[in-house]
Amino acid sequence: MKPDDFFRQVEERRIELTFDRDTDSRSNQLSNEAMFHLPLLAVVILMLAKGQAKPKVESLGQLVGECLERTFVGFRGSAQHLGWSATLRVRTVQALSFLELSSQVKVGRDSREVSATALGHSVIHSALKGGSDLSSTLYQLERNYRNLRAEQKQKERQATL
Repeated sequence: MKPDDFFRQVEERRIELTFDRDTDSRSNQLSNEAMFHLPLLAVVILMLAKGQAKPKVESLGQLVGECLERTFVGFRGSAQHLGWSATLRVRTVQALSFLELSSQVKVGRDSREVSATALGHSVIHSALKGGSDLSSTLYQLERNYRNLRAEQKQKERQATL
C-alpha cells in the first residue's frame, strides 16, 4: 500500500489514535550494548563459525576475546586481556543466543561446535563482499583465528612430547 492510500483510508475511516504521553517509552529503546557490542560479537562469531575449524561453545568467549585483541590495534599489548573478560564472555553468550534464535548458527548437540547455517553464510558473505574496511577487518580476524588454532595445536603437540 502506498503512503498516500494509507493516509486517505485512515481519513475516510475516521481512525483516531491516542497516545498516553505519561508512559515511559525508554523501555522500547535499545541500549548501547544492543546497538554496538552484540552486533560486533555476532559478526565475529559468524566469521569463526563459517570456516572449516568450528569453535566449541566452551571456548568461544576466550577465542572471541583473543581474536579481537589480535585484530584491533588498540587492544594489542594492553592489560585488557579480553580473552579472560567475564563481561565479554557474557556478551558472547548473548550474541550466540541471538544467532541461534535467528537461525544463523547452530550448535552441535554432541560436538558442541558452533557452525554457521546457510542464512549465516549469506549474512557473512554480504559483509565480506565489496572490499570495505569491514571486510578487510573480518578477513584479518579470520586469519588471526587460524593462527590461534595453529598455536594451540602446536602447544598440545609439545605437551604430549
